[in-house]
Amino acid sequence: MTTGQDEKLKQLKQEIIEYAKNHDADIIGFAGVDRWPEFNEVPPDFWPTTLMKQAKTVIVIGMQMPLPIVDTTPSNIHLETYEASNRELDGLAYNLTRFLNRKGYASMALPRDGYRSLKKLLETHYAPFSHIFAAKYAGLGTISRSHNVLTPEFGSRVRFVSVFTAAELEPDPLYPKDLCINCGLCAKCCPSKALKNVSTKSDYYYDLDVAACVEMHQILTAKRAYPCGVCTKVCPVGNDRVLYQEKNMTKKYLQERELLEADIDHPEYKTWNHFRKLGSWAIEDGKIFAPRKGGKE
Repeated sequence: MTTGQDEKLKQLKQEIIEYAKNHDADIIGFAGVDRWPEFNEVPPDFWPTTLMKQAKTVIVIGMQMPLPIVDTTPSNIHLETYEASNRELDGLAYNLTRFLNRKGYASMALPRDGYRSLKKLLETHYAPFSHIFAAKYAGLGTISRSHNVLTPEFGSRVRFVSVFTAAELEPDPLYPKDLCINCGLCAKCCPSKALKNVSTKSDYYYDLDVAACVEMHQILTAKRAYPCGVCTKVCPVGNDRVLYQEKNMTKKYLQERELLEADIDHPEYKTWNHFRKLGSWAIEDGKIFAPRKGGKE
C-alpha cells in the first residue's frame, strides 16, 4: 500500500467515525477480518470473508439501552426501547453501507437480528452473524461469562450492528483487560436458570442452556414483554451506573423475585412495577417472571 493510499484510508476511517457519531452512534470500532481465523472462536461458515468475499474490515456500531428502562424488564417499555434501538442500528448500518458504496468501497450491512424466528434459533443455536464477537474483535469490550459483550461505557446494556467493507481500514486494538468481574449475578438472577456451572472457574463462559433461554423468550414474546434481558440488567459493570447513580444494586436484584411474589406492591420496586403494570403483561397472578424451568412457580 502506497503512502497516498494509506492516507486516503486513514481519512476514510475518520469520515466513517464522524458519520456514525453524527447519526447517533454511541460507540464504534473496526476489526480486520483476519481476527476471525486468528481467534477461531466462530465456525468458518460465519466468518466475514465467507459471507462477503471482498470484506477486509468489519465496522461495529453500538447504541446504548438506557439503564432505567432495562431495569424494568420484563416490560413493554423495555420491548419498545429494544425495538427502537434495533431500528436505529439497522438504519444507520444501511445508510453507512450506501455511503461507502458511493465512495467506491463494496460494503454490506448485517441486520441487528438476522434469525428468522425463535424456533429457528432453537434449531440452529446460531444467528447468521455474531455481532458479539465482532464487537470484541473491534476493541469495543470483552465477552462476559453470560455470553454478552461488556463495554466500559454501558456494561452489557448496548446493542450492536455490523458493516462489512472492502476498504482495508486500520483495525482498533483489542480491549486490554477482561471487564467481567466474575460476580455470578447474571447466573443467580436468570429466571430460566439458563446459565450453568456457576462455580466452575476452569471454563471462561457459563454453559448456556439455549432451550431454556429461548423458552423464556417465547413466553415473554406472547405477552409483549420480551426480550428477557435480566442478565444485562443485573450486570454491575458499566459507567452508566455512575451516570444514573445505580451502584450497589446487587441485593435489590437478588431479592426482586422473592419480595415481589410476597408483595407485588413492594415499595422498593415501585418505579419498575409502574411500567410493568401499565400497557403490557409482566406481572400476572402475583408473579414477576415466568416459572423457572424445572422449578416451582
